[in-house]
Amino acid sequence: MGLLILFLLTCAALPLASSDPYDEACLTQLSQSLKDPLKNLQNWTQSTFANPCSGFTSYLPGATCNNGRIYKLSLTNLSLKGSISPFLSNCTNLQSLDLSSNSISGPIPQDLQYLVNLAVLNLSSNRLEGEIPPQLTLCAYLNVIDLHDNLFTGQIPPELGLLARLSAFDVSYNKLSGPIPASLGNRSGNLPKFNATSFEGNEDLYGYPLPPMKSKGLSVLAIVGIGLGSGLASLVLSFTGVCIWLKITEQKMAAEEGKISQLMPDY
Repeated sequence: MGLLILFLLTCAALPLASSDPYDEACLTQLSQSLKDPLKNLQNWTQSTFANPCSGFTSYLPGATCNNGRIYKLSLTNLSLKGSISPFLSNCTNLQSLDLSSNSISGPIPQDLQYLVNLAVLNLSSNRLEGEIPPQLTLCAYLNVIDLHDNLFTGQIPPELGLLARLSAFDVSYNKLSGPIPASLGNRSGNLPKFNATSFEGNEDLYGYPLPPMKSKGLSVLAIVGIGLGSGLASLVLSFTGVCIWLKITEQKMAAEEGKISQLMPDY
């Protein structure tokens, strides 16, 4: 009986889950890559990174824990700058990443592909740039990708349309170009459909569900019309010039013939 009581007391004294070295590396590197001018992340210290969770309790602002692991990071509207660390991929239990409404710059690290449990990715309203990495397709559980209001360039990776769980997708107001992949713009079957608001605000992006690029079509017609008009005007001017030259030449020849006839003697 005494041994049983001792065993129960020992179990009660143990933490629900031990700290995870991968989470510690993830949080350490992320805090070093981000700049916090307003000191909103004062509790993000190395000592806390070593043990950020106790069961479902988090000791970090913006972090949510599940069984001793970081499973959600929500650092929104904190005036954060800097970049996204590729070592964020060490938070292997992460299911939701929300860094929206900050001033974070740089690219989306390709290493985010290793966040195999990630379901929500919201990086909207920042200053992120570069191309959208097609490697995000490896995050098979993704159901939300929100990248609107950034500076992304290049084409939309068609591979993203292979994400069967994807129910919300927004890349509006970037600098994307090229055609909208049919796998995203015209999804088939029971897959969720995305309307024009998911793609608008990209000047060189085209294809369904965006409306036809009427303004650019008119510009091309205008250019062709101007070219044809200029060619016709040049032809008319050239023809008129030739006619005038022929008339002047004819008058000169007639005058010369008159002078010659006056000089010739009568027979």
